Amino acid sequence: MAQLSVKKSLESSVRGKPNGFTRFFRQIDLQLMVIPALILIFIFSYIPMYGILMAFQDYKIGRSFSSSPWVGFKHFSYFFNSPEFGIVMRNTIVISFLKFLIGFPAPVILALMLNEVRKMAFKRIVQTITYLPHFMSWVILGGLVSAMLAVDNGSVNMLLEKLSFIDKPINFLSLPQYFWGILVTTNVWKEIGFGSIVYLAAIAGVDPNTYEAASIDGASRFKQIYLITLPSIMPVVVIFMILAIGNLLSAGFEDILILAANPAIRDVSDVLDTYVVRVGIDNYRYSYATAVGVFKAVVSVGLLSMANFIARRSGNSLW
Repeated sequence: MAQLSVKKSLESSVRGKPNGFTRFFRQIDLQLMVIPALILIFIFSYIPMYGILMAFQDYKIGRSFSSSPWVGFKHFSYFFNSPEFGIVMRNTIVISFLKFLIGFPAPVILALMLNEVRKMAFKRIVQTITYLPHFMSWVILGGLVSAMLAVDNGSVNMLLEKLSFIDKPINFLSLPQYFWGILVTTNVWKEIGFGSIVYLAAIAGVDPNTYEAASIDGASRFKQIYLITLPSIMPVVVIFMILAIGNLLSAGFEDILILAANPAIRDVSDVLDTYVVRVGIDNYRYSYATAVGVFKAVVSVGLLSMANFIARRSGNSLW
């Protein structure tokens, strides 16, 4: 078998089809650039996976994993039977789906709109304005949103009062019925510009002659977008859609922690990540917090695999 493998490798090299080792050494400069990233991933993503053992133990600070008693799926059972399980899962699923349904297509639409702008000065201004929120931390952005929605001298309340839509100021961040809308809108505002960069780069790779030929045939700009631009960038869209589906249980942490500071809206703002911090970390229930995190990770991997399986039928997938 070893001789056959060597023979195939030599035949492949003779025919001009380099095998894996040959390609690796031909691209050694690129491979060396990737190695630091792989080391960081190994240190911060794989080595900490040893801590998953806590989910199946009664771990206490000061104990080692070997001396902690094994309890099996006790913490998972506590989580599934806790009175907050239904509320936390509902909030996580609803907020995640709203962010996906509204936040995912928004950068694609913005990229398509910017691609149609012919005034370069205006295009650069719009890009700068839409990119800027991404580089602001959630602490700054959350403070800005809180100031805009404030009851006293908040710009939103003042505008609504001027337009006679409301009679008195509304405390938006203290009313549960407004929280999901505020959270999703703020997330779209923060990420729409930066997310459009990849799609603009994909659109830039489309052959201009294709648009010229379509224009000669009488296709309008909308038809060119629908028949040329969208199909051309669809592989990129599918890849990012698969990644977004894999993160459906990641409803957010920093944004919710800052915008949902009022306990009065906890019934609509408490998601898996904030629940882990509030119930697990703050109460020193590290094994319980780890169990919730493992549950989230397993479901996320399942969603990612399912999305990749479905996308593979269209010819575009991660693996």
